[in-house]
Amino acid sequence: MAAPNGGPSLDSERRRELADSFQDGGEHYERVRPGYPEESLTWLLSGTDPAGVLHATDPNAMDLRASDLRASDLRASDPKGTELSALGPNTPGLNALDIGAGTGKFTVRLAERGLTVVALDPSRDMLRQLEHRLPGVRTILGAAERIELPDSSMDLVTVAQAWHWIDPLSASAEIARVLRPGGVLGLVWNQLDVSVPWVHRLSRIMHAGDVHKPDFRPLLGPEFSTPQLQLNHWFQPLTPGDMMELVKSRSYYLRANEATRAKVLANLRWYLFEHLGHDVDDILPLPYLTQTWRATALPRQGMGRHPSAAKGRAGQGRAGRSGGFTSLLPLDRTGLRT
Repeated sequence: MAAPNGGPSLDSERRRELADSFQDGGEHYERVRPGYPEESLTWLLSGTDPAGVLHATDPNAMDLRASDLRASDLRASDPKGTELSALGPNTPGLNALDIGAGTGKFTVRLAERGLTVVALDPSRDMLRQLEHRLPGVRTILGAAERIELPDSSMDLVTVAQAWHWIDPLSASAEIARVLRPGGVLGLVWNQLDVSVPWVHRLSRIMHAGDVHKPDFRPLLGPEFSTPQLQLNHWFQPLTPGDMMELVKSRSYYLRANEATRAKVLANLRWYLFEHLGHDVDDILPLPYLTQTWRATALPRQGMGRHPSAAKGRAGQGRAGRSGGFTSLLPLDRTGLRT
């Protein structure tokens, strides 16, 4: 069954099952997964107009900022734990929420820019890695469909590598609630660049079924403008051993039985060492394509949690990344995680 945007549609139970595979393994995920290019956040921030976002919204907005988001609770830090000013050169006084933050792969970009950051994720194990890396960032154990933050308290919300685990309509309503009108929602995906022939075959062997079709557009609720897209091409230098570890961090592998895992690793070993002829110490530039989608919260009437947010949360339990929509190249119907 195809999703409305042209990709496969998995039932919510299967999404929940795959999302739960990331409840543990935070240390391994942090070690082997790539980060995000700086240009992705730079482009998202170019859509935030501090004059408009901070001053042309709710007249009580600054009071909300002071009373509900205490600076002592939300102070940002750099990757080494050194405190950063909340007034970065490009982001004067902006508050950011990173949903599905995981171990902090995108969160660190926000902290580096001096934003006041809150990181939300349904996995305690993942958040422990983030807290170790960014001790000054406030973390919330929770889900995008029900965000425990005040109305109009955020200027930027980012969701990196996680929107496909989320109920997009319920999450859109909740994100719009916590964003100031005119605030920015950024959806980010790192994807293997399958336009490169050897990477296309690699993605099949790894069961990396998270490659978007050319006509992909993320589903958002009516609270947001039509999303705009920026693409960034870059390379991650890896050894063949690193690639073997990378495949072990994917949902398909994590949920597979031992026989399937052994087959995946054997196929990958054959491809890298025999078919491509690499040595164990070779450095391979693995091509990535980062998709960054940017949408703006539209003006709204009234405040408070949207009814669909509570409805979308019902029955989801702890799988905050589950029950969503994605348009993916149908290489494998079970390997959704990037």
